[in-house]
Amino acid sequence: MNTYTLAALAAYFLLMVAIGIYAWFKTRADSSGYLLAGRGLGPAVTALSAGASDMSGWLLLGLPGALFASGLVEAWIAIGLTIGAALNWIIVAPRLREQTERLGDALTIPQFLANRFPEAGTLLRVTSAVIIVGFFTVYTASGMVGGGKLFETAFAGALPVAGMSDYMVGILLTAGIVLVYTMIGGFLAVSLTDFVQGVIMMTALVVMPLVIFFGTDTAVQLSAVPQEGFLSLTQGATVIGVISAVTWGLGYFGQPHIIVRFMAIDKVENVPLAGWICMIWMVISLAGAVAVGLAGRAYAGATGLVVEDPEAIFILLGGLLFHPAVTGFLYAALLAAIMSTISSQLLVSSSSLTEDFYRLFLRRNASEREAVNIGRLSVALVAAAALVIAADPDSEVLGLVSNAWAGFGAAFGPLILLALTWSRMTGAGAVAGLVTGAGVVAGWIALGLNKAFLGGPGLYEIVPGFFASLAAIVVVSRLTAPRTERV
Repeated sequence: MNTYTLAALAAYFLLMVAIGIYAWFKTRADSSGYLLAGRGLGPAVTALSAGASDMSGWLLLGLPGALFASGLVEAWIAIGLTIGAALNWIIVAPRLREQTERLGDALTIPQFLANRFPEAGTLLRVTSAVIIVGFFTVYTASGMVGGGKLFETAFAGALPVAGMSDYMVGILLTAGIVLVYTMIGGFLAVSLTDFVQGVIMMTALVVMPLVIFFGTDTAVQLSAVPQEGFLSLTQGATVIGVISAVTWGLGYFGQPHIIVRFMAIDKVENVPLAGWICMIWMVISLAGAVAVGLAGRAYAGATGLVVEDPEAIFILLGGLLFHPAVTGFLYAALLAAIMSTISSQLLVSSSSLTEDFYRLFLRRNASEREAVNIGRLSVALVAAAALVIAADPDSEVLGLVSNAWAGFGAAFGPLILLALTWSRMTGAGAVAGLVTGAGVVAGWIALGLNKAFLGGPGLYEIVPGFFASLAAIVVVSRLTAPRTERV
């Protein structure tokens, strides 16, 4: 590994730590400051923090890899995500910002649900917190696996550590840097680093396809790819397949690490501006990821480049086509995608452990300083559990990411949407929706219906889970509403 590449990565790591230290000095020493940056984020930081924490390494690995292997038909998921994110900013963002502050100044999603439905407050708070911590531990592990595999693929032997594989070095470096700035600076550090990481990610995804097409001596033509329908959105697509891809967008309404950004923006009036910034960033970044996959396939065909793992195309091209210092920047973009999501998930898990367990059951009168310190300890504990899961390089944890997205989307999506927009929803309905959504997703996966459905390809588990949860909330709320309110 070239020293310029390592120097660029070292500079990136130092920048992340420096931002964490800066946030430490700027953050109020109380729970609101540590967990929500005192509800003082500007629209640009809110926007890119939401976007960067959402996309993770999938944006630079999974999506380009899918386009590389199968062609433009794989872009349906990007279309679904764009629609879902836009609706999330329009429907959820302004209402969640206003209601979480008005209803008891809630610092976490479980706390908001408890304040919104006090008749089932404790049950909602505990159940949702368990789901959040459990799923996010696995989700965090998947990000660490991504960091480990990046070092294993691109940095082999560059950082020799006695008795430790390149994979473990990558995991420990990725997790260690994230832990430092998250524990020190809390939500402000996570949001500011997300902003920087979002800029790096978008820049890398714009630069790489441009260089492939115009910056090499090789004539790269998409039409020359020897695969029928490579540039078609419909070639090889099925109705179930398109539905499964597009409905990824339903998951946005229930992702705690994304919607918590809406709670932290400084003013409700700034939500539309933040939404526009985020959507512009998202469209450019997704288009860039699609272009990397398509252009990478054309480049590989034109040059005879052998690509054993399509998901490694970004890493391979970053090492082949650029000056080593720029390669370091591109690898930093991939680490940025991974680290922005890990830090967000760690902090949301920490906030639930602190506010929805420790302060609810163990120390109701805990001081603000004590709560912040417990929050920092919780970050370390969740990270340690995730490290144990990620330590196995052959682990299938990356395959669980889509399941976790569906689980959150089905369990919390309808619940959040109706809690914010339907005044007749009851606590019993909220509990029914939470349990039904998670249960249907788990059952769908267990029965293998996400792999094979009605004799054809599988139907993504978020579809039955989301609509079953929605139905459960409506039916149970109507049955349990006060008689005078029933329709």
